[in-house]
Amino acid sequence: MAQSAGDRRRINGPEESFSPVFDDDEEDIKLKTQRSRAAGDIRPIFLQPGLISQANGSAYIETDKTKIACAVYGPRQTKTTTYSEKGRLNVEVKFTPFSCMRRRAPIRDAEDRSLAVSIHQAIVSSIRLELFPKSTIDVFITIIENDGIEGCIASASVAASTALADAGIEMLGLVSACSAAIVGDDIHLDPSEAEARASSGTVILACMPALDNVTSVWQSGHMTADMALKCMERCHERCIDIHSIVAQSLLEHRTAA
Repeated sequence: MAQSAGDRRRINGPEESFSPVFDDDEEDIKLKTQRSRAAGDIRPIFLQPGLISQANGSAYIETDKTKIACAVYGPRQTKTTTYSEKGRLNVEVKFTPFSCMRRRAPIRDAEDRSLAVSIHQAIVSSIRLELFPKSTIDVFITIIENDGIEGCIASASVAASTALADAGIEMLGLVSACSAAIVGDDIHLDPSEAEARASSGTVILACMPALDNVTSVWQSGHMTADMALKCMERCHERCIDIHSIVAQSLLEHRTAA
């Protein structure tokens, strides 16, 4: 009986091999942090309400390499026996496995929960939960492509507010959000992932421009109080522009329906 050339007791290596992929070096990071737009400009926004027909309300937002889908279900009664005068808002964030440079596991981790807490804080004060006693509103956010955590929080907050309005849930106002990063001595609005890594600090501002109320401020890194206030002021200016985009998209969606 003829024996095969391969050794069956060992796992043979692949016939083809590829060079390993390493992290970007300093020169590549410098190239990626060079903006093709001005420091005070944000990325173009594509916003489409009513993406998911099975949900009560939904929205899809795309800002360059950041792509997020949001679905809202409810309000619906809770199964608990205890009575609550105010409704409850649940926010769940999930990354797709192919959303980041490194493949993510299809299970929730601490980063998903921290993003959900930030988005919940940004939108919860805009909803009239007192009108929905013993009810819950579920917001499910799926990050399809990620280009920076700061941009994901800001874009997801805008998408969640748009989806809530699309669901017909009574709100005090639409929520807009914008992020900023301090790169060197400049303030870059709506930073990418490479810019956020190269920055000394970041700020995310969420507000209701129609009422001129701030709903959430999230800051990380090192910066002075004056620099943080400047970042908030510039983010607030862009939130007014984002608010008009959200209102226009909802109006066009209702007109088309």
